[in-house]
Amino acid sequence: MQKIILSTAYLPPIQYVSKFLLGEVVLEAHENYIKQSYRNRCNILAANGAFPLTIPVVKIHGTKSLISEVRIDYDLPWQKNHFKSIESAYRNSPYYEHYIDDLKIFYNTKYDLLLDFNTDLLACILRLIGIKPSILFTVCFEKEYLKDLDYRFTLSPKSAKLEDDSFFNVVEYYQVFEDRYGFTPNLSILDLLFNEGPFAKSVLERSIKKGE
Repeated sequence: MQKIILSTAYLPPIQYVSKFLLGEVVLEAHENYIKQSYRNRCNILAANGAFPLTIPVVKIHGTKSLISEVRIDYDLPWQKNHFKSIESAYRNSPYYEHYIDDLKIFYNTKYDLLLDFNTDLLACILRLIGIKPSILFTVCFEKEYLKDLDYRFTLSPKSAKLEDDSFFNVVEYYQVFEDRYGFTPNLSILDLLFNEGPFAKSVLERSIKKGE
């Protein structure tokens, strides 16, 4: 089975989650932390348009901090703020009430490490969608994976050229604020989950295209 190498991610985009339907996913646990990436941020669709949510972090070794060492900073009430933003954006979505209680616990529980928080939250979301992978981690850092699909550095909010991904195709679905902004692709998986509920997995399956 082909392996897909991903970074850790906070409420990752639809493109990221679709990789769990391609093959065996391995999460990178030994890279240096990269700022302004999906590792600690996501994008939701709010009343005023696409809106980023970012988890503040503490890098104990600066730019040389391993992702497994990055701690979550609780000096600011980011959990309360993120939850309020999610509630405001999606409380009128068709399936918000079906799933919000499962997610609320992550905004009432303090995790020390970003990697642990992201992994548990991802596992919860995959379960709600109906995907049941075993989440594996790299045992060491490798600069390149020649035989596998490596998305650690290309799947990024700064270089989000979806057309460059040979295995991903944007599939439109209902969005709460679509009447204002038109369809907004590749938002956080929360957007798909709250708007499509039990049909979210079907959207993910249709988003996969055969590689060129």
